[in-house]
Amino acid sequence: MINRLFIYLLVTILAIQSAFAQRTIGSIPLPQGFTRTEVSGFGAYLRKLPLKPEGTPVKLFDGTTKYWQGGAYAVVDMEIGKTDLQQCADACMRLRAEYLWRNKQYSAIHFNFSNGFRADYSKWADGYRISVKGNKTSWYQADEPDYSYKAFRKYLNMVFAFAGTASLSQELTPISLANAQIGDVFLVGGHPGHAMIIVDMATDGMGRKAMLVAQSYMPAQDIHVVTNLDEEDVSPWYIYDDNTHAFGFPEWTFYSYQLKRF
Repeated sequence: MINRLFIYLLVTILAIQSAFAQRTIGSIPLPQGFTRTEVSGFGAYLRKLPLKPEGTPVKLFDGTTKYWQGGAYAVVDMEIGKTDLQQCADACMRLRAEYLWRNKQYSAIHFNFSNGFRADYSKWADGYRISVKGNKTSWYQADEPDYSYKAFRKYLNMVFAFAGTASLSQELTPISLANAQIGDVFLVGGHPGHAMIIVDMATDGMGRKAMLVAQSYMPAQDIHVVTNLDEEDVSPWYIYDDNTHAFGFPEWTFYSYQLKRF
């Protein structure tokens, strides 16, 4: 009787833990016959990104709900600030920088402004700040060294204000679709241009591949995994092979030659 009661309590506890377990990118169900690819580093970080509860709508920076929710499958549980800064390219830079910062790879965190100025996080953390006067940009000593997360977020907001798809497209390296990895970015530079990041991948026994893609947009909004409106039976995954030339994502169409890597 005691053993049966113990088993009952254990099953109940496990059920409760499962119900309240944090959803992540890696918990999104796979299409039938697919297996997630082996991954480490930046890709592993993206796969572990926490998601808000199912059904949570995409919110804009000012707290209002995005006018159209049909393109969003799941919302990443990450604050985006209260200003209209973290848009599409910014979200990709944010995820890359967060991974590097959390792994204390401070010297690897740097992005270029649209005018070509290189903004190194390590210099910012050493107490320097950036002066922007017209098209003239320069460093000046302002504070004591500060590697805190609060100072890191201020650095990112500065980057978001003066960088975008046009600058990021010049920084990243073109990569073929056949060699795509988690963390690669679909990117077309321009005004506005757009950027979306691959956050998970899988393969099947027939050599096909599948990807999950996430984005922010304009105005600044929650990073979210997009749906697949054309193939709802496998949504939010996008199944492709090496002969695929275009991806009709909900709010932008990208071509295979527009894939780049940090």
